Amino acid sequence: MEEFDWVGSEEHFVDQPDLWKMRKMTVGRFGGNSAAGQTKNEDACLAWENAEEDWEFAMIMDAHDTAESAEVVMEQVLAHQEEIKGFLKMDVSFEFFQSLEALLLRIFRQKDFLATCREIQGETACLIAIRKGKHLYWFSVGDCLLYLFHPELAAMGQYQLNQRHFYEWIGRNNSFDQPVPSFSSGLRELRQGANQILLATDGLTECPGEPYSEAVDIYREFEGGNEETGLLNLLATVQEKGVRDSVTVISWTVEIAERPLYASNQQTVTKEDSWHAE
Repeated sequence: MEEFDWVGSEEHFVDQPDLWKMRKMTVGRFGGNSAAGQTKNEDACLAWENAEEDWEFAMIMDAHDTAESAEVVMEQVLAHQEEIKGFLKMDVSFEFFQSLEALLLRIFRQKDFLATCREIQGETACLIAIRKGKHLYWFSVGDCLLYLFHPELAAMGQYQLNQRHFYEWIGRNNSFDQPVPSFSSGLRELRQGANQILLATDGLTECPGEPYSEAVDIYREFEGGNEETGLLNLLATVQEKGVRDSVTVISWTVEIAERPLYASNQQTVTKEDSWHAE
């Protein structure tokens, strides 16, 4: 079991690209350029991986006004980490993922947590991605980004899993402190072979010159090279382009042996990484 957590108020990485390598997962951080006016980092992230139980848990946050909202969300998740990790030991089923979502909703709608949020300054977007077996589940509040890179999906022009949603936050103004919370979630079967999962704050896509406004341009950074090199290229590019906003990414690759679902008249991927129907 490997674990990592960080909040930008602890170390800001302004003008300083950084990679933190775990056994499988890699965290990339860049606090923005001081020449563009950046003085602080309000991002945060958490990464857990358990090879024996075959799962990973990643959370990424992009706060505004202050980092307080990211700090209280991190504290809330860490306070429930044993419950979450215990839950992830269970066998995969549709009911497992339904119960997982119910657990996250319960954690974020606890009365004492909501009361704490009312007293802080600012709000945060929050994206959680959980890989268990051959499935990837995500739970998103706000505008962080989730990508899934695989040759079969790329052949269809599919790279991004979630959609950015504005006017959703956790913090003083809180999506969960409403009679009906606003959030999005999804569940995806991974493809056979290597699946790269990547979470990012929106500093990556809102960089001057928009080098990564299109998901395919992020995907191309990892073609023909290793994951670490691709992440370094992402951070170097946003630094060179003069991004002001902080950029945080979490990435890892999962190998899936099982054959996934295909259309009844569809063949599998060819050596040229394309597919076709008969």
